[in-house]
Amino acid sequence: MPRKFLVVVDDSPEFDAALRYASRRARSTGGRVVLLRVTPDSSDEHWAGVREEIQRQQRAEAELLLARLGEQVIERSSAEPVFVIEEGDATAAIRKVVGQDPEIKILVLAAAGGGRSPGPLVSAVLKQGAAFGGRKLPVTIVPGELSDQDIEDLA
Repeated sequence: MPRKFLVVVDDSPEFDAALRYASRRARSTGGRVVLLRVTPDSSDEHWAGVREEIQRQQRAEAELLLARLGEQVIERSSAEPVFVIEEGDATAAIRKVVGQDPEIKILVLAAAGGGRSPGPLVSAVLKQGAAFGGRKLPVTIVPGELSDQDIEDLA
């Protein structure tokens, strides 16, 4: 059973460090990367048709993004990534995905550098703890400003 590294795909500047680190660790351990994209919950829309169209567009955008990132993962890890798209809250999505896939062994997040707040997802995980999907899961927090060489040395 290969070890899987879960990376939450977001639009933060430090996300790339988490992706590079997880990909490199997957390569060095014979594992795989799971890319989780969480789309906003559009349940607040008033008309079902509008809501469905928004959800369709968000899913199509998420699929394109994951396909593009998947190419980078293959190049860096030599293994096909797993793509997961969930709707709603990121921490709830992490719990759901981890609960459904026992091969996910590590959650990889990147923290903002330069004295800024580490980011909302890192803060939420630190505050709520690392129990996901009914089990404890190690969390690797990668400094967002790591260079490729730094990551090569660490992973």
